[in-house]
Amino acid sequence: MDKLTALSLSIGVLAGVATFLAVGPASGVFFIWAATIAWAAYFFLGATKEALKNTIVCGIFGVFMAWVTAIILTGISPDTALGFPAMAAITVTFAVVVMCLAANFPALATIPASVLGYSSTFAYLLQTPDKLTQEVLFGASLSNPLLVISISIVVGTYFGQLSGQLAARWTKE
Repeated sequence: MDKLTALSLSIGVLAGVATFLAVGPASGVFFIWAATIAWAAYFFLGATKEALKNTIVCGIFGVFMAWVTAIILTGISPDTALGFPAMAAITVTFAVVVMCLAANFPALATIPASVLGYSSTFAYLLQTPDKLTQEVLFGASLSNPLLVISISIVVGTYFGQLSGQLAARWTKE
């Protein structure tokens, strides 16, 4: 079969498997949206071994930077002199600058993957009730975004790799 058809089928089949896991046995531990972001990043970065490594390492680094940012944000008093919105903006600005400057280290040089991990973490924290708390952020549970979003990024990246491998097999004569 042609390459596009093979890739379309492999992605579709594995998307079905990932959806089953996300709404079934891995519900609450595996988030399909975070996984598909990593899956797409893997292909965007070239669908190579290097892309696999960069998506996982930098994605998890982005999760870590968001986690640190969230911890700082939860410690800001609502009646701070500058006000919470300004302090939140300053905190995020500083964290994002640090995250981008970390690209000076070759292992952290794939800034887009770091940003995807950062953004996925805040999507989870801001859209899931009662997650942006110090109790959750410091907790040793699968509610902690440091764990749950990292797991979703790793699984999603491997789904990307597997879909590429299946497509390659299905295009061979």
